[in-house]
Formats: sequence, C-alpha cells, structure tokens
Amino acid sequence: MDTSVLLPVEAEGFIQSLETFTLKDIGSTRWFRQHEYIEKLNMQAILNASAMHDEFIKELLVSYGKIPVLVHEMILAEVWKQKVFPILCQLQDFNPKNTFHLYMVIHHEATIINLLETIMFHKDSCEAADDSVLDLVDYCHRKLTLLVSKTTREGATTHDQHNLTGKTLESTTKELQIQSSALEFEITLKAVSVLRYITDHTDSVSVINRMLCTHNVPCVLVQLIDCCPWNRWKAGELEKYINGKWQKIHVEDHLKMTKLDGQVWISLYNLLLKEDCQRKYDFNSFNKSQLLKLRGFLTEVLIDQLPNLGELHRFLAHLAITDPAPPKKELILEQIPEMWNNIVRENSGKWKAIAKYQVKETFNPSESDLRLQAQRLAQTYNLDVMESLIPERPKCGSCGKEAAKRCSRCQGEWYCHRECQVKHWPKHKKACQLMAETSEKIQQDLHIDS
Repeated sequence: MDTSVLLPVEAEGFIQSLETFTLKDIGSTRWFRQHEYIEKLNMQAILNASAMHDEFIKELLVSYGKIPVLVHEMILAEVWKQKVFPILCQLQDFNPKNTFHLYMVIHHEATIINLLETIMFHKDSCEAADDSVLDLVDYCHRKLTLLVSKTTREGATTHDQHNLTGKTLESTTKELQIQSSALEFEITLKAVSVLRYITDHTDSVSVINRMLCTHNVPCVLVQLIDCCPWNRWKAGELEKYINGKWQKIHVEDHLKMTKLDGQVWISLYNLLLKEDCQRKYDFNSFNKSQLLKLRGFLTEVLIDQLPNLGELHRFLAHLAITDPAPPKKELILEQIPEMWNNIVRENSGKWKAIAKYQVKETFNPSESDLRLQAQRLAQTYNLDVMESLIPERPKCGSCGKEAAKRCSRCQGEWYCHRECQVKHWPKHKKACQLMAETSEKIQQDLHIDS
C-alpha cells in the first residue's frame, strides 16, 4: 500500500506559507502550526526518498526559495535552546502540568535538520540555499566541535537515550533537559551528513574558505574519526549507533564501515582532494600532523569498502614526505553568515524577559488548547505512516520473523501469526497491561475521549 502524508497540492500550500519567526514567537499558535507543517513535510520527504518516488517536497522547497527559511528556523530553535530554555527551567513559577508542548519546541530543531539531510543530498538544494549555506556550515561546525569535546571529556557512553527510562527524575523540567541533551546527539549526527553534502556540491569561494580557513573543518573531522562517538564498548561488546539506536556488533562485523563513518571520510576526501580546496588549505605543521593521523585508520579493509579512499591514502603518503607551499594570499570579497549573529544581537539582554513571557503566555496552555494540540498531533503522527518510516521491518515478538500484525491493545508488540501471539501472551501480558494503562492515563490527563 502506498502510504503518504501529503498530496503535492497540500505540500505546495504548506511550503508557500513557511515564514521566519522571532525568538519571542517560539511556541505560539502560529509557530506551532508551522511546526506541524514542517513535521508533515519531513515525513513525506523521507517517504519519497526511501521509495525513490518523485521528490516533490524537495522540488517545491527549491522552486519557492524556502530552504533559507528552514535554516533560519533551525538556528532560531538552537539559540532558544541555548539561551532561553535554561533560564526558563530555573524560573520558580514554571511548573508545567504537561510538557509535550514544550517538548515539541525542543524537537523542532531535530525535525528541520532531518528534512535538510534528506533534501541537501541534491545539488539543486545546495544551490537554492544560496547564502544560507554559510550559516549551515557554521551550524554544522558548532555541532561537531561540541560533540568532539563532549566525547573526549565524557566518552561515548553518555549518548544513550535509553538511560531516560527506569529512573525517578527530579522534575518535569529536569526530564526535559535530559531529553534535550539526548536529542542533541541525534541532531549532530544529522549535521555530519548535511556537511558532507555541502562538501559534495559547493563551489562557492566563500563556503570553501569558511570550511577550510575559518573553521579548519578537516582537523575537526580528524578528531571525529579519532574519538568516533557513534561507537562504544559496553560490557565487553562493541556497539554502534545505527538507524537511531545502539546495536551490538558481531565480531566479524567490527571493521564494517557504518553510514556515519562513510560520511566523515567522504567529507575529508572532498575537502582535501578537490583542486579548489587544495589551493585554499594551509598545510602547516599543525594541520599536517593532524591529517597524518588518518593513515592509521586507512586500512586495506576500510579502503576495500570505500575504494576512493585509496586516493586519499596516496595523497597522505605524499604529504608525509613533502611540505606544500602555503596558499597564496588573495584579495577576496567574502560573504559571512548572519543568522546566528542577528538573532543573538536582536535579543541580547532580553533572554530572561523572553523566558518569563513564554512561561506566562506560551507554555501555560488551557485544557482545551492542550486537547486541540493533542488531537492535531495524533493526526500528524499517523501510525501507518510512522511504520513506513521505520528503516527495518518489525519482527515477531515470539519467533523473530518479519511481522505484519500488531497487538491491538497496546500497539507495541508485533507478531507474524495468531499462533505466535497466543504463545507469547504469558510473557507479553504484564508489559501489555502497563502500556495500555499508561496510554489510558495520558488520554485522561488530556481529557480526550477514547
């Protein structure tokens, strides 16, 4: 069955209506409506890309010039999370009865970076982003440097979303802060892919200069390969972060390259071997020493999986015995990113006032508002659509085979046949009852009739 979220005519209306907001507007009714639009656009874009259908979401975003709007809104959410959210959590009069409205705001940044990851795969999206590509490069650099520093300091075990369950949390705001931190890891991994697509497509002097000279992205990527935050050892077993979750890796697959590994290596290949990039990059003693660390990772097994890396290996061997001349100093009229600086400058000194305003006006919805929002979100996150977005088909809870039927009560367990469901019921009974009761309680809290 062909599952879809939006028809092209609906998507066109949503995309035409996309607009930029101010920091104070975040969480407002108008903002929330746009969040729903972007959620639906994101889901449809993933469905189109996965099924290799006509990617009309990407085409419409390009033709209406709305990619810079998405970049602005993503950076706006990033600033809000860094500057306003911590203050909001410290306010004594902030004790929300329900936090799903606030969680949608926290999740907004992840939704947009996910959509950008899907559409920036195409060269015309990168071109349509225009000057906002510079803002996107800065955004990706911020995310990657924070991830490297955090992993170096704390280790990869901190990036575990499953540690949210089974613990008594101090408060709803504390829980939100933990969820925000866990979500930040997912966002950063998406930023790795977006950065790779920019290195694939851009030929802008300003963008290349920003990546190589301003941010020294090649050295950041070397550190990322060195600390590899999407790999970890747990109880003596190697786990890798694949398709949004930590998965145990069999011994024979330990050296198998993941998608994330590939994105970083391709980014390095582009930045070091493209002629335009080689002319710009300063292979000074520090940069050279960092880049030569890569030779220890470029094994035959790795190169067999991504043959282009053989060329990178030869380049590094040549670099080891030569001292490339420094880049020629040229007069360049360079564009600079503006979004982050403009948002921070416009709201500097107003962070606490914005937090107080939003506690009173935005994140204190009435019961009828909550009910309406919950109903709209239920329509947005249609179960049939969500299932089609899962990268792996569900497995039977009893025998482990591919499953097509689901427990009608809790909707949480899958089965291939009725016989397996009956056989598994003694084990599933307690969990089923718990999930069903939790779902009923949430509905009662929101005063939604079943």
